Amino acid sequence: MLKKMKDAPVRVIPNPIKFPDELPVCERREEIREAISQHQVVIIAGETGSGKTTQIPKICLELGRGQEARIGHTQPRRLAARRVAERIADELESELGGLVGYKVRFNDSVAPSTAIKLMTDGILLAELQRDRELRDYDTLIIDEAHERSLNIDFILGYLRALLPKRPDLKVIITSATIDVDRFSQHFDNAPVIEVSGRLFPVEVHYLGDSDGAEDGVEDQIVRAVDGIVAEDFGPRGDVLIFLPGEREIRDLSRRLKETSGVKFYRFMLASVRLNRIGFLNQPAAVCGWYWRPTLPRRR
Repeated sequence: MLKKMKDAPVRVIPNPIKFPDELPVCERREEIREAISQHQVVIIAGETGSGKTTQIPKICLELGRGQEARIGHTQPRRLAARRVAERIADELESELGGLVGYKVRFNDSVAPSTAIKLMTDGILLAELQRDRELRDYDTLIIDEAHERSLNIDFILGYLRALLPKRPDLKVIITSATIDVDRFSQHFDNAPVIEVSGRLFPVEVHYLGDSDGAEDGVEDQIVRAVDGIVAEDFGPRGDVLIFLPGEREIRDLSRRLKETSGVKFYRFMLASVRLNRIGFLNQPAAVCGWYWRPTLPRRR
């Protein structure tokens, strides 16, 4: 034990840790703290906007987890792992790669002083090859478990067999409100805490009748962007367009540049960022550009 304490990395934990009162999960903070303290596995069901992804690791840190081993936090996608790490680091007033780090494929921003480690579920699976009992961690947060990917299902099955060998390991599974009872039953009726989400008003606008009887998706998007430029739907803001593949994104990007011309680029140069067209599988530095704040009074 003395040798372990001597070799343990120095991790500076903020005291006190600040929690935003406006997030619903913070209203249940004491209940969550108590459940984590008293149970090896806890299921937290939270709707979108509840704050569970960013606040649960901080609650674990407040409980004294992550001092010698780490708090591992999995995300299904690389971009999510990086962005969540950035947000938690910002709330803890620390540099990314210090107290809070992340590891994804081809990108490792974890230091010996890292207490909270964000990663994809694929990274955690890969680590099982060299660390079968996951001794690098004293807490594991499996986020977005309702997605039920093959990786997540394998991790949950493995953890169920591992927990009797690691009584010191805490496992927190966060999910939308889908199938939380099944997760609880899988872990011997682990306690479930449900947290409400936050919703924001959404206005739905429909395009008028088209002159062309067979407009495709690309034509409709161009018409919608033209309407936004003309402020037909209210004050102009950012445009987020979901498309099924990289080819569709490139084609639409080319089409908008050709049809909008100088006027379109003027908006871009004015930092309004009228249209952000990109691929979420690009390198993290490129993807980060799409999420930078826009100008005030824009939406």
